[in-house]
Amino acid sequence: MKIRKAKTTDVKHIHQLVNEFAKKEEMLPRSLNDLYDSIRDLYVYEDKGKIKGVCALHIMWDDLAEIRSLAVSKDLQGKGIGKRLLTTCIKEAKGLGIKRVFALTYQPEFFRKMDFKPIDKSKLPQKIWGDCLRCPKFPECDEDAVIREL
Repeated sequence: MKIRKAKTTDVKHIHQLVNEFAKKEEMLPRSLNDLYDSIRDLYVYEDKGKIKGVCALHIMWDDLAEIRSLAVSKDLQGKGIGKRLLTTCIKEAKGLGIKRVFALTYQPEFFRKMDFKPIDKSKLPQKIWGDCLRCPKFPECDEDAVIREL
């Protein structure tokens, strides 16, 4: 049971995990291509050789990063794995000199427990103009935006 940087051999398992939640509209789907493109952003939680959790830290700007695709297998939820994955990404962000980390989420309470505060999406123009325009839910986004100052 450990958290580590993702490898290309993990991508199909990550894809399956993330898209299980996406099918239930609990998070946005990710394509295989997108996951391979962002492999360096991804951390995984591995348990007995199986990928049971994932979280990504995506750099948006010189002082801003996004937490993406935080998911933990249903059978391991409530055991602190999501918190450990998020903490790992925040530690990396601090090491890179990032000052603010945000997320768009359907689980704002989880992030609030980790010192994230609500923020209006319009305060995140790098996200809106970089990624959101390509999202099928744009401009009717139903995710909550949260941010944490580091």
